[in-house]
Amino acid sequence: MNLRRPAVRGLAAALTALIALTAASGCSSKAKTDDGKRTGAGGVRTGEGVTDTTITVGALTDMTGVYATLGKSVTQAQQLYVKQVNAAGGICGRQLELAVRDHGYDPQKALAAYTELEPKVAGYAQFIGSPFVAAVKPRVDTMDRAVILPQAWSASLLGSPSIRTIGATYDVETINAVDFLVTEKGLKAGDRLGHVYFEGDYGENALKGAKFAAEKAGLTVVEQKIKPTDNDMSAQVAALKQAGVKAVVTSAGPRQAASLVGVAAATGLRVPVIGNNSAFAPQLLGTQAGRALRSMYWFASPSLPIGADTPAARKLAADYRAAHPKEGLDNGVVAGWTAASVFGEALKKACAAKDLTRDGIGKALLTLKDHDAGFGIAHDFTDPKAPSSRESVIIQPDPAVPGGMRAVRQPFVSEAARAYTP
Repeated sequence: MNLRRPAVRGLAAALTALIALTAASGCSSKAKTDDGKRTGAGGVRTGEGVTDTTITVGALTDMTGVYATLGKSVTQAQQLYVKQVNAAGGICGRQLELAVRDHGYDPQKALAAYTELEPKVAGYAQFIGSPFVAAVKPRVDTMDRAVILPQAWSASLLGSPSIRTIGATYDVETINAVDFLVTEKGLKAGDRLGHVYFEGDYGENALKGAKFAAEKAGLTVVEQKIKPTDNDMSAQVAALKQAGVKAVVTSAGPRQAASLVGVAAATGLRVPVIGNNSAFAPQLLGTQAGRALRSMYWFASPSLPIGADTPAARKLAADYRAAHPKEGLDNGVVAGWTAASVFGEALKKACAAKDLTRDGIGKALLTLKDHDAGFGIAHDFTDPKAPSSRESVIIQPDPAVPGGMRAVRQPFVSEAARAYTP
């Protein structure tokens, strides 16, 4: 397929504009980063986004695009975290503020929102969209140096001192997902494995994992590349059915996963389908595809689901329901809360070192070696070249469980994933 599709061209154009903007303002930005540090209240060095009374954290989200459901949950969970931290006295004698911008999963809007927020925040507890995070990575690494904890898991983000994924990257996660299909769903050597994936960083990184796992297991991958704007998977299902696939991986959004599973069930392609962590929202259980999702769909996750029977999950679910009684529970709540808690811990350690500059926050993050927000997986942020974890949880849709999801395999690392280098 042609890699230069409209979505990719739009992202390239947006990135070109951003690079031009960076070049035009490079000297002033550099001076700002070097000279804007000061000593504030409590003898703590401060920089962008930090005053004597507040610490402003950015959230670049998607509330109107392909990941609108996820973005809303992530943002509301982070707002809940900020509210609870502030009620307990804040961090370093300062109240937290969350500056939210909705980019609607549009490259132009995402990069414009990043540029607008950049001088106003200490860092970012949210940035949805692997392609957009990858687009700003050169600027972040060389000039801005603000910690970003994205809701994106592409391996292309590894190696950055500032952009740190929370959980297994898409390739590692997909390897674990394929292991589940082989060990528990009957996939065997010689079988064909379908893979429906978004063009761009997310899908193509997941495809690398699928190919690696397939080689180890003696499988053949049948590829179906799609765009984020493609919502009807009829053509892809027809192609996979003709190819005789015995299982399917999907590295796309919730809408595409629902269409894929619903169409497959309706046309007789009743094979197990497993998605990456971004490819499910429990709201889908109320759609026409709900029955098929319950019987033939699973997805991999970097944490236990919101309905898990752990103290942290029970408390977060109760607190979130109290704050948003009309909203459903999903794993965006867990992702948002986890990222906010990681950022909060880094701020606390930076405060203890009396350095709330961006460099100070980045150094503090490097000291977090065994951070567990209470959802089954401990995260190690000491090595920027490695994901914070290689573990995955396999989750099945289940409307009987709070949040509509239950874990069918607890946190694990497959042998193939353990041997793989992202």
